[in-house]
Amino acid sequence: MYSAETVNSRTPPPGVIDTAPDLLSGWRYRAVISSVVLAAAGYLGFALWSGWQDVAAAVAKVGLLGVVIALMLSMVNYGLRFIRWQMFLGAMGHPVPWWPSLKIYLAGFALTTTPGKAGETLRGVLLKAWGVPYPTSLAAFLSERLSDLLAVVALALVGLTIYPAAQPLIVTGALALASVFVVLSNGRLLKRIHGTIRSDSRLPTLARHLIEVLLKARRCQSPMLLGAATGLSLAAWTAEAWALYLILRWMGLEVSLPFAVFVYAISMLAGALSFMPGGLGGSEAVMIELLAVGGTLLPDAIAATVLIRLTTLWFAVMIGFFLLAIHSRKNKR
Repeated sequence: MYSAETVNSRTPPPGVIDTAPDLLSGWRYRAVISSVVLAAAGYLGFALWSGWQDVAAAVAKVGLLGVVIALMLSMVNYGLRFIRWQMFLGAMGHPVPWWPSLKIYLAGFALTTTPGKAGETLRGVLLKAWGVPYPTSLAAFLSERLSDLLAVVALALVGLTIYPAAQPLIVTGALALASVFVVLSNGRLLKRIHGTIRSDSRLPTLARHLIEVLLKARRCQSPMLLGAATGLSLAAWTAEAWALYLILRWMGLEVSLPFAVFVYAISMLAGALSFMPGGLGGSEAVMIELLAVGGTLLPDAIAATVLIRLTTLWFAVMIGFFLLAIHSRKNKR
């Protein structure tokens, strides 16, 4: 809970996302717009190339109400992940009031399709005005990615018997997850490394910052917090997987819920391991292939994939871009 005295003594008034320094003005803002527009244009080109008639037919079958339900399930995903984000910030001693923090969190989605996950850096910049150091926001980002990876690996296990060929991908994700947790579990070693790194050149300085982020992220890995975060992650990604299931059913395709959950989870895992912004390309390719293997005709598989990505990934980008546009407009005034 936040008292008025606490908030006023350590943070600017609510609405900091609108009064923060204009860090996205001029060429920076144009670069943001250009990157998002280019990514959107590329995705639109993919949809047109793969058969816009099939996508349009899928939308017609799903209907307006179906699209709204899919968007609402995506909002459930964003909301649960935001609650987890707040938990991480609070665990590291930097709680932020929920309304400005929500706007900052959602604004980061605008840059999901930019190289290097630049949207997470944007969150750190905006949270700086609330007294949140960059290592803390980066540690929250790292903890988020670990929690997401843990959730999608767990969900992917649901359908491993359906498609055993996915085992190497799941094992790769599990090994990557385990290696990071092993590093985070050894706090004494991290502190020792941090103390021995000299700061007389750029590379050691970057190494020290990385160790600082890892040390802060350790606070988000306590058993109780880790369990709560994992539960939120599982519920969040299951919501979007359920949206995929509903879309497929509304298109007249006979699929089971466990199969849809498996397809969505393994697709998100493939996108994460591809290190492409937003998983673009990797997630779509795996989802189309798995749907086709499951008996879905290729045009329907492509149409369902495009539709679910529009109502999940691109819906998030649209929300974030809207908040950034408001931020820029108010700063100009």
